[in-house]
Amino acid sequence: MLEKKGVKVDKVLNFAIDDAILEERITGRWIHPSSGRTYHTKFAPPKVPGSDDVTGEPLIQRKDDTAAVLKSRLEAFHKQTEPVIDYYSKKGIVANLHAEKAPKEVTTEVQKVLTS
Repeated sequence: MLEKKGVKVDKVLNFAIDDAILEERITGRWIHPSSGRTYHTKFAPPKVPGSDDVTGEPLIQRKDDTAAVLKSRLEAFHKQTEPVIDYYSKKGIVANLHAEKAPKEVTTEVQKVLTS
C-alpha cells in the first residue's frame, strides 16, 4: 500500500517489552479526573493511596487499564503486529528497542536509531 503511494519505509521501530512489565505499568495507573494528574502505584504513587495529592479527591482507574482488558488488547496486538515486524525484519530495517528501560533511555535509543 505504501509503495503504491510512493512512500518508502526505511526504518521500523519495534518497542519491545515483556507483557508482564507492560501489565505492571498499565494496571498501576491512576488518574485525577478533573485535573488529569496521573499517578502510578509503583513509579509515582500519591502521598495518600487513592487520593489526589492536591485536592484529596479520589483517583480513578480507566476501564481499559485492567489486567483482563490488557490481556485482550495484547493478544490482538501480537496477532496483528508480529507479521508486520517479521515482514520488515526480512527487509533488514527493524530496530528493536528495549522499551522496558526508563523513558529517557528509550528516547536516546530512538534518537540513535533515527540518526544512523
